[in-house]
Amino acid sequence: MPRTAREVEALLARLDERPAGDLEAQDLDFKDVTQADPQTVARLAVKMAVCMANGGGGTVVFGVADRVVGRDEAIQGVPHELDVSRLRRAVYDSTEPKITPVFEEVSVPEGTGRLLAMHVHPGMPPYTDTAGRGTIRIGRDCQPLTGALRRRLLEESREGDLTTGTINVPTTKWLAASAIETLREAASREDAPDDLLEMGDEDLLDAMGVLRDGRPTLAALLLAGSPAAIREHVPNYDWTHLRMASDTEYSDRMDGNDAIPVALERILDRIMADNPIETVRNRLHHFEYRTHPEVALREALLNAFCHANYRIASPILVKQYADHIEITNPGGLLGGITPDNILHHDPVTRNHCLVGALTRLRLVNRSNLGVRRIYKSLLIEGKAPPHLYDLGDAVRITFRASRISPAFRNFIAEETSKGIVHSVDELLLFKHLLREWVVGTSRAAEVCQRTPDGVQEILSRMEARGYLDQQGKGRNAYWTLPPIMYDRLSDPGGRERKARKDPQTIRSRVLDLLQQRAAEGLEPLANGDLRRITGLDRQQVVRLIHKLKEEGQVAISGHGRGARYVYVGSMRGTAREMLDAR
Repeated sequence: MPRTAREVEALLARLDERPAGDLEAQDLDFKDVTQADPQTVARLAVKMAVCMANGGGGTVVFGVADRVVGRDEAIQGVPHELDVSRLRRAVYDSTEPKITPVFEEVSVPEGTGRLLAMHVHPGMPPYTDTAGRGTIRIGRDCQPLTGALRRRLLEESREGDLTTGTINVPTTKWLAASAIETLREAASREDAPDDLLEMGDEDLLDAMGVLRDGRPTLAALLLAGSPAAIREHVPNYDWTHLRMASDTEYSDRMDGNDAIPVALERILDRIMADNPIETVRNRLHHFEYRTHPEVALREALLNAFCHANYRIASPILVKQYADHIEITNPGGLLGGITPDNILHHDPVTRNHCLVGALTRLRLVNRSNLGVRRIYKSLLIEGKAPPHLYDLGDAVRITFRASRISPAFRNFIAEETSKGIVHSVDELLLFKHLLREWVVGTSRAAEVCQRTPDGVQEILSRMEARGYLDQQGKGRNAYWTLPPIMYDRLSDPGGRERKARKDPQTIRSRVLDLLQQRAAEGLEPLANGDLRRITGLDRQQVVRLIHKLKEEGQVAISGHGRGARYVYVGSMRGTAREMLDAR
């Protein structure tokens, strides 16, 4: 475990008697970087972060020579120009899975007056740098991470789970009746087994796996503990909800240390109080929909609480703006998960004990279904999916406020009544094609976070059902919505239909499409291709292409029906302004 700044300062006081190397331990190392340039320090930080993370965590103090006796000679300090934020980013970018160290400056009277302590918390080893190199801290040394050691680390990785830690406190001193009842109610809504819900409090907690020999784990406190007990034993756990008046000011604030089930309900109540309702008519029925679907918000909040790194002193932070909501939790993405692969990546859990308990109550799912539920709840209403950001030491999910699409929602309802359930992949492709009009295999793979082979099956299935039209073959194939599907999915007078008729939008989309195909090395398009994509007639396409040719944006290869349109120019003028405006 990392050392505190006070512990480091106490060790520095002993440097007049012995060299720093004698003070090093499994969780502590000293490094002299006085003569090193920033790039060398960054490489050293990456190497030591990997070593310490594989060895159970620890602290590396930069600015101290480890073979010299005497404070004045040993403490050289770190250069003032050494940028901590860049150092942190270098470690994050150069490790796999990502390591997010915590840097702390220690003031000293010797040398440059500044030491830098890099705290590396236990995680889910094995860790390497991005080239696959790794070491592990054994005693005072960093030793090569051999195959046998990697296998052992994989077997023992769960021991670093903070939520498995126990406290020796009587039940009456930590258990909150309101928290465990809220937990039962939430589990009941998710159809958790009746035999679990009918148990007494301690039997229920034991069945959930959050008691160890009758003692509560920190997971038990987070799920059913009182705010006072949580503050004492999990001091970094708290949450904040802000109603933002602007980027820099808030109009209302609430903070809490309540157990997760209570916190979840309190935060949702505050969000839903300012979450407008829109009514959609479907034949004789009227349905009400929130701007931000409650399912998406609940799943996002559960993810934030379940995957937070409670070793970092930072709250679960919810910022509610007029046009969007941000939910941020401390702790970056784990195990190779990124915003670009999260939909289909195997689940990776930081807090195994906590997540295991919630899984038993069916409040979360180990199969990574929560993220897909978030996407689906938004997409079935014709809304944009959320934006996910990995900030290194935190993860943020953003929901943009947008109006429901009655046409798309009614389409989903009608399909569901026929027993047809659309996957998240299909919904993402529908959304993309309503906005961009055309998709090729490689772009479809990016949209769905699939491989080209994997997305090909989805495209073929959608084509077989009449949802898509395919043009071209092999790697030059592309798909569009048939006119009947486009009319069925887009609202009368809606943005999509207006875009199909707006000359400037058509112009920018054609340029964008031609540029994309040129960049991917695909065959150029013909008049018929652009007619199918844009809805223009033959002469309208000819006039548009000749206009773009005069501007130096497009070249024409071939003649007559064999003519093909090739993107050749840098986008400038009106076309660039239109693209930027999108």
